[in-house]
Amino acid sequence: MAEITLGGTPIHTNGELPAVGSQAPDFRLVDAELNDRTLADFAGRRKLLNIVPSLDTPVCAASTHRFDEAAAGRDDLVMLVISADLPFAQARFCGSEQIGKVVPLSMMRDRKFAKDYGVLITDGPLAGITARAVVVLDENDRVLYRELVPEIKQEPDYDRALAALG
Repeated sequence: MAEITLGGTPIHTNGELPAVGSQAPDFRLVDAELNDRTLADFAGRRKLLNIVPSLDTPVCAASTHRFDEAAAGRDDLVMLVISADLPFAQARFCGSEQIGKVVPLSMMRDRKFAKDYGVLITDGPLAGITARAVVVLDENDRVLYRELVPEIKQEPDYDRALAALG
């Protein structure tokens, strides 16, 4: 269990992020067309998992924009934004915000992803959704970088995450 804060008030996650050097847990998340997506769908490319509580917040929107801009012209990687938002809301957000490179994925069918990655918030007003985190994976799904953002209202360390992508 990890402790983070929401507006300075301590809250907790169910576990820890996967360790650097470890094999990332596989996942089954839902895309905008309601298809199940797994890590195998993104095989052979580096991956940045931008894990957010909800795209309907300024900080989550800002991180999605920042990673979308960083992905421009890079076919060797994929940027995923993962949240509890429904795929319809994610698609609406990406359309209205002109997000073109980031792939939105939803946990709408279950919370296994959040549990396996140690980011499921277990108490407080946001219990049941994810903490803010970034996980960078290599082409073989090994963890290169991880960050559990200590305060949900803060943005992740973009420079370190992007440097880990190479």
